Amino acid sequence: MSLHQLQTDYSALQQLGLKLDLTRGKPSPQQLDLSVELLGLPGESDFLAEDKTDIRNYGGLQGLVEARRLFTTMVGAPHQQIIVGNNASLALMHDVLVFALLKGTCDSSEPWSKQSEIAFLCPVPGYDRHFKICEDYGIRMISVPLLEDGPDMNEVEALVASDPSIKGIWCIPKYSNPTGTVYSDSVVERLAAMTTAANDFRIFWDNAYAVHHLTEEHVSIANVLERCAAHGNPNRAFVFASTSKITLAGAGLAVFAGSKANVQWLLERMTSRTIGPDKVNQLRHVRFLKTEEGIADLMEKQRLLLAPKFEAVLNIFEAQLSGVPGVTWTRPKGGYFICLEVPPGCAKRVVTLARDAGVVLTPAGATHPYGNDPKDQTIRIAPSFPKLAEVQEAAKAMALCVQLAVAEAGH
Repeated sequence: MSLHQLQTDYSALQQLGLKLDLTRGKPSPQQLDLSVELLGLPGESDFLAEDKTDIRNYGGLQGLVEARRLFTTMVGAPHQQIIVGNNASLALMHDVLVFALLKGTCDSSEPWSKQSEIAFLCPVPGYDRHFKICEDYGIRMISVPLLEDGPDMNEVEALVASDPSIKGIWCIPKYSNPTGTVYSDSVVERLAAMTTAANDFRIFWDNAYAVHHLTEEHVSIANVLERCAAHGNPNRAFVFASTSKITLAGAGLAVFAGSKANVQWLLERMTSRTIGPDKVNQLRHVRFLKTEEGIADLMEKQRLLLAPKFEAVLNIFEAQLSGVPGVTWTRPKGGYFICLEVPPGCAKRVVTLARDAGVVLTPAGATHPYGNDPKDQTIRIAPSFPKLAEVQEAAKAMALCVQLAVAEAGH
């Protein structure tokens, strides 16, 4: 299609007056409705946990045992090595990192902040909020490529072996944000076994999409806690998860899992921050979800709502973009995002064109540290929140914006 025709089609698109937002991976109202029963639980007379704890009162820093049991498979740890907190796993990640900065880990000889500089490895494309935590606290971020089976382990191993200032790596091991990448068993094994110059190196294992399947195939990953222990590095992994995209996004449960030493370390740090979590919400979730099978049943209902939206985007991209040079996109089996790659130098232009046509996308660059995608080619797409018809409109608009941006660049 000629540049003139694309410009004409784009002008017509602008006249439609679209107002669509695909910036963040938010559950739709229909998804939230699946868990509306939570709002009536646990009930006026149901306030005793299984150990007779009165959930209305203080205490219970580690979380209710029945709540911790819900997540043993999801995080790959026994309930004794799990902490259940309040609604945001991001808050747990933030606090764990800050505790390490101020106090050091259980393997540290001094607080991380006592060192002149510390750094984290950041697989890219990645999650902007991970990067924001590092940026806020002056942690140098080192980008490493995210390949089809996980981070480029040749590069990761070389970096951590030679530089003691590198204290951690961010990992979204299953249905990664934004690519949908699933870490292979080999990558997990190498992360667990690799030699690190810092003896208190930590893997921040954000298993946010552990049960968030988009197909009937339920992809599984290796247990990072078991593999770290097997290689003599039992404290290496901090594991995080939540129910934010399982039940109510703003009123879920956040989960931490780790070695016995890591759990004890975190509980000791938390004692000056809180007298205990929201146990009413924990019991509410226990009454609603009941078992791990209950979580699986609910997530199948979520899948049936989400999958058609992803299929719509992928089908439209296939129809309209498959012949455009330098344009590719991921086909995730789970998670909340599709990652669109355009020719270098075109991502910001696509996002601007889409915005001016009424379709708001995540800013180009958000998938990289400091908001800077050096090639300006990665765009994160979040189809979950709008209605299916709106997702279809947005995908068609995005496809036209991509075609126009590529034609303008002369690719």
